[in-house]
Amino acid sequence: MKARGPTGVAGSASASHVSPRLTFRSLLPKSLLGQMLLSVAFALLVAQTLSAVLLYRAAEQRREAGLINSLAFQLVADPRLEYRGFTGDGSDAESPGRGWRRLRIERAPASPLIRGELRDAGREEELREVLSEQGIATAELVVLARFVRNDAYIMRGLRQRPRWRGEGRWDPGGEMLVAGLRREGEQQWHIARQPLHDAEPRALGSLIFQTLVLYVVLVGGLAVLLRRITRPLAALRTRVEQFAETRATDGQIEPTGPADMRRLIAAHNAMEARIAALIDEKDVMLGAIGHDLKTPLAALRVRIESVEDETERARMAASIEDITRSLDDILSLARVGRPTDPLERTELGALVASVVEEYEDMGEPVELSETQRIATPLRATWMRRALRNLVGNALRYGGSARVSVLREEGPDGTSRALVRIEDEGPGIAEADIAHMLEPFVRGEASRNRETGGAGLGLTLARAIAEQHGGTLSLTNRHGAGGEVAGLVAELRLPLPR
Repeated sequence: MKARGPTGVAGSASASHVSPRLTFRSLLPKSLLGQMLLSVAFALLVAQTLSAVLLYRAAEQRREAGLINSLAFQLVADPRLEYRGFTGDGSDAESPGRGWRRLRIERAPASPLIRGELRDAGREEELREVLSEQGIATAELVVLARFVRNDAYIMRGLRQRPRWRGEGRWDPGGEMLVAGLRREGEQQWHIARQPLHDAEPRALGSLIFQTLVLYVVLVGGLAVLLRRITRPLAALRTRVEQFAETRATDGQIEPTGPADMRRLIAAHNAMEARIAALIDEKDVMLGAIGHDLKTPLAALRVRIESVEDETERARMAASIEDITRSLDDILSLARVGRPTDPLERTELGALVASVVEEYEDMGEPVELSETQRIATPLRATWMRRALRNLVGNALRYGGSARVSVLREEGPDGTSRALVRIEDEGPGIAEADIAHMLEPFVRGEASRNRETGGAGLGLTLARAIAEQHGGTLSLTNRHGAGGEVAGLVAELRLPLPR
């Protein structure tokens, strides 16, 4: 037996495991229920966001209109008198904390605009329109924003009237609007001031509460409805997976859920029964064919012993053996879809090593290359048959075989076992690779068992791989100069998480 060296079965057990990269797509829910709820929640969030923006803009417009109207009211009032605004309880304005509030109108000989300050053209235009509607002839109008601490008139009032501070309206760190009006025919300016306050958070709190209620009612109700649909759908998916593996009609699910879902389940159960009946008929037919053919073949094998010509007798025996093997391949291909033996946890590296040892004991040029320990549920008898077919194909067309067992990470983050069989043969034309896994397709036109065979070996190996949820692929191996240096058969099997 050939020495395997440090790259034997246990040689690469400590191979590094690359964790899958966390992406936004991997964080999205995979189930129909999760995706539907996420879509509805996102749509509701967008709708509520738009509603919040519109409400905020409306509130800002109302607040802006209130500021302009307040300034206009102060400027329209007769500036020759000291006015007091009534707020509801009829109390005197000089009593601290009561309902009257003095209108803060300043009379000045000059514009309130200080060097370095910028006028607010938009608010000036709005205030001018309001004053015009009230019949005020405007000679000059100035509107600007100013910090309270920079306004001498208000700061002097805060020092002289402590109750202004108690009102909490004139925060020295806050801002205010200053409007100066000079009427036509007058030299004196009338200056009104109005503090600026942030928008009230009550509208935002109301919107948040409304959003939470909508989420509970809408998303919660939709979750209950979708759950009624997805629960039987999940059961149907599980049943389809089970039937695809066993082809057995035992354990069919009862139709539940909405009417459409019940009809779908009933139709699926009827389809399962029909498929199972067709498979049973096929098995019975192939069993009968196999029995009816093997019996006369065995009789022929006995009768050719009476042939005196040894060369002719050998040719006849080889033909009978060829027919028998082809018949065995056909029956195996028919049975692979309905395996009777259960899956058993098997060390794949050891299984591959045992197949390689069989060929080494027969003196065949088969080499066991890099191998990792990989334990996974397998049907060992069928997997051994697939490996023998692949190694035999490499020996038949390439003259040698190099086998390796590796663990690889799939693009979706799942782990897979990879069994690679390489040869040094002429390879396959790129246009023919896709057809080589089809039944009765051979690499040569000859029916000779030593070359072309019956064309079922690769087909059977692919069927066994698919029986385990895996795949079989063929690719040409190229040398340093770009020429074809052999064929590579790769058998991939999914590994449990």
